[in-house]
Amino acid sequence: MGSKQSLRRWGGPGESRAVPRPEAPGERAMELLLVVGGSVAAFRLLNAGLERLAPPPPSAQRNRWKWRNIWTSLAHSLLSGTGALLGFCLHPQMAQDLIDAHRPAAHHLLGISIGYFMHDFGDMICHQKVQQCWELLFHHSVVIVCFGFAFLVHRFVGFAMVALLVEINSVFLHLRTILLMAGLAHTTSYRLTSLVNLGTYVVFRITTLAWMTRWLVLNREQISAATYALSTVGMAIMTPMNIVLFYRLLRNDFLTVSHCQDK
Repeated sequence: MGSKQSLRRWGGPGESRAVPRPEAPGERAMELLLVVGGSVAAFRLLNAGLERLAPPPPSAQRNRWKWRNIWTSLAHSLLSGTGALLGFCLHPQMAQDLIDAHRPAAHHLLGISIGYFMHDFGDMICHQKVQQCWELLFHHSVVIVCFGFAFLVHRFVGFAMVALLVEINSVFLHLRTILLMAGLAHTTSYRLTSLVNLGTYVVFRITTLAWMTRWLVLNREQISAATYALSTVGMAIMTPMNIVLFYRLLRNDFLTVSHCQDK
């Protein structure tokens, strides 16, 4: 689907609403600096201010860095997950053409997410040993490369917005961790959060990844070989990682509890 088709989809007669694609390298560099660089700075400032905004409880005093990190991640998930969902609801044309049709707001949201993952990558490197967080570092590296490609070429932004729907589940995943760190693992709130987390995990994470894989296969002819290879490798990495995480959540929150109750 070419850009001319996107022009017709977005606008009415005589109306052009396609996203302009900067051609000059200087313009792209400025866009990268403003959106992605600004996002990195904003998340760093938020992280620094969380000591006052959300002071760690006594049970989290020994791991104050992780407490701030999870709250920062929660803020990103709320922003990106809600933004991606609203994007498809308010502008359904983007769902019809995941390659070329997108609004400037969607492109900016993608840049903001790249900035978050860059911030979080650096935050983990500074506060944890690599062997403790290598899975997340690997995950963030793949996301930064794939999202960065879409951001720079101004294509596949709609496909990236589908990927950001995963963050809707991440909201409850982070809430679960916050409740654990606050020593509320045996409360009704934690139990309810665990249930919602598992349900949204299936809907917004596993199902979304499966749909994205199917879309890549069905639209193979519209994608260049290099882009298809990058996307396929990304999906091949993300899918097993998310299946393993799902099993860990199921085991820790439900299977272990049931086993203990049976005893």
